[in-house]
Amino acid sequence: MSCVPVYVPLRTSTGPNTREHYTARARRVRSEREAIAWALQGQPRPPVPCSVRLTRIAPSAGLDDDNLVVALKAVRDQVATWLGVDDRHRDRVRYLYAQHRGPWAVAIEWGQPVTEAPPFEPLFVT
Repeated sequence: MSCVPVYVPLRTSTGPNTREHYTARARRVRSEREAIAWALQGQPRPPVPCSVRLTRIAPSAGLDDDNLVVALKAVRDQVATWLGVDDRHRDRVRYLYAQHRGPWAVAIEWGQPVTEAPPFEPLFVT
């Protein structure tokens, strides 16, 4: 990644394993998105297409891959809003995920577009 990361002091959830009432979840997601919006306010927007690396920093041993993506969903949604793109379009913005141990935070970095993988070819042709 080619930029200085934006660090947001934010305690993220543990993904789908978090048991919470739907109104508590809505409050948490709103709070996470507001924190990201404030942190990105005034930051120069990278040109699209680009890649965005979201790093979850937590004092725990970490999450597995699928829980990591879910734990950073609100962050990804707000970054997409800030960039002015729909986060489902992988050709416009490619999201990469990382995590490491430390005090609660989220680091956001952006860089050059990630090239596509070669087209999928099935192992067995019928």
